[in-house]
Amino acid sequence: MKYLKNSRKIMAAVTGLTICLAMEPLSVSAMSGGSLQTSGIASILDTGLTEEQYIQAAEEAKGAAWGYTNIGIANVESGNLNVRAVPSTDGKLVGKMPKDSACEVLEAADGWAHIQSGEVDGYVSTDYLLTGPEARLTAKDLVRTVAISNGDGLNVRDGASMDSAVLTQIPKGEELEYVETSGDWVKVSIDGEDAYISAEYVTVEEKLDTAITMSELLYGQGVSDVRVELVEYAKQFLGNRYVYGGSSLTKGTDCSGFTMSVYKKFGVKLSHHAASQANEGTKISASELQPGDLVFYANSKGINHVALYIGGGQVIHASSPKTGIKISKYNYRTPVKYVKILQD
Repeated sequence: MKYLKNSRKIMAAVTGLTICLAMEPLSVSAMSGGSLQTSGIASILDTGLTEEQYIQAAEEAKGAAWGYTNIGIANVESGNLNVRAVPSTDGKLVGKMPKDSACEVLEAADGWAHIQSGEVDGYVSTDYLLTGPEARLTAKDLVRTVAISNGDGLNVRDGASMDSAVLTQIPKGEELEYVETSGDWVKVSIDGEDAYISAEYVTVEEKLDTAITMSELLYGQGVSDVRVELVEYAKQFLGNRYVYGGSSLTKGTDCSGFTMSVYKKFGVKLSHHAASQANEGTKISASELQPGDLVFYANSKGINHVALYIGGGQVIHASSPKTGIKISKYNYRTPVKYVKILQD
């Protein structure tokens, strides 16, 4: 396929649109009486899109995509894109956009974009942000379907029946991986295991990941240095792959492999098995949880998942092949045990 050669083809493809070529990213916005405007960029070739891709993305740009009018996608190889309070590398961090997460681009100038993503409002470098047609095309492959709980203490069952055993309960607003809808039941996946929820109590939506607030990454006062270091070490692997049986923090790990490898860095040996780890420390209550402690979850067969508490009611864990290493509320499903590993 040939790349776009002249503006006539573009005009034919985007009648009713304005293509705004900003100094850094390319953005697309709808308006009546379409016209083509450029500002500070040499040609459409800078987008790297083929003609067919550009036309497709331009057509999609006629309406908002997944709730976004001018979508941006964090374009980092690994880790997170820093969101700052002001457009400067010296600006205070107000959040982080994980790889492939989405934002609304409010404006862009001088290498910085003012964005909103989830609860985060700030500035990111346009060097690491896809916008315009590229962002829309990328987002199509990243969007995920979730089932959102409409009530507190919602029962999650092991079968599509009110007679099926309750595996766990989830709080209002919790998002679960959607699998399919069958009659009055929604099939979901929790940490890689299939489960069922009454369709009456969930909303199924398409969503893109968004930024993480700094409050979600902090742990509170009076926490020992080693706990702070351990949690900070664990969080740098946010977004990395889930691999069943794995223990590599960079190439892929499962839930117990994640906690085992994090603790190994600090000279603590744990088993590569969630149920075993539950017996390798001191049992504590939820009120005694501190950053670095372990939180365990179970199915009908017993403990099958472990997460690392990071403070602020949050855990980090290797969840499933779809989500990888992620941050969740500690009670995103019902915890069954809390264990203190560090004896400080």
